Amino acid sequence: MKHIYLVRHCKATGQEPDAPLTELGVKQAEQLAEFFSGKEIDSIISSPFERAHRTIKPLADKLGLDISLDERLTERVLSAQDLPDWYEMLRKTYDDLDLFYAGGESSRTAMSRVSSVIHEVLHGASQHTVVVSHGNLMSLLLKHFDDQIGFKEWEALSNPDVYQLSFENDSPSIRRVWVD
Repeated sequence: MKHIYLVRHCKATGQEPDAPLTELGVKQAEQLAEFFSGKEIDSIISSPFERAHRTIKPLADKLGLDISLDERLTERVLSAQDLPDWYEMLRKTYDDLDLFYAGGESSRTAMSRVSSVIHEVLHGASQHTVVVSHGNLMSLLLKHFDDQIGFKEWEALSNPDVYQLSFENDSPSIRRVWVD
């Protein structure tokens, strides 16, 4: 059985790719390293965004593992424009997976992008992989495997958050394992 731990990054100063972790976020990253210390992690893959790979660096250092950065784990872009009503527009993309806005990515496209990372992990040698990404993309990956997951579950995500996907075949059992 393969286990994938899907991690949402710790608290950050903003949404930009180079936004660092806040002081609280740095402490949360240490807590995540402690959380994973009893698990048999053998690989780590992260979004290249600063807040994502800094979230998992304490664990990688503790385990002596490299962090593989993967562009497919970057946050989904809703639109290239600043949208004052972005929250409602985002909600609509969970109901219509093909809906996209100017310069943005549809939910279906984002799901395909992120699920390709998981399928590679499933066909690789690692048995216990940590995958670090961002809230919207994480919720869409969960939705890829369980259509009942949607906007409400995205709203309920914390920074950080951890879901465990356990695969015996192509369909995982999914459970939230992080307690904030």
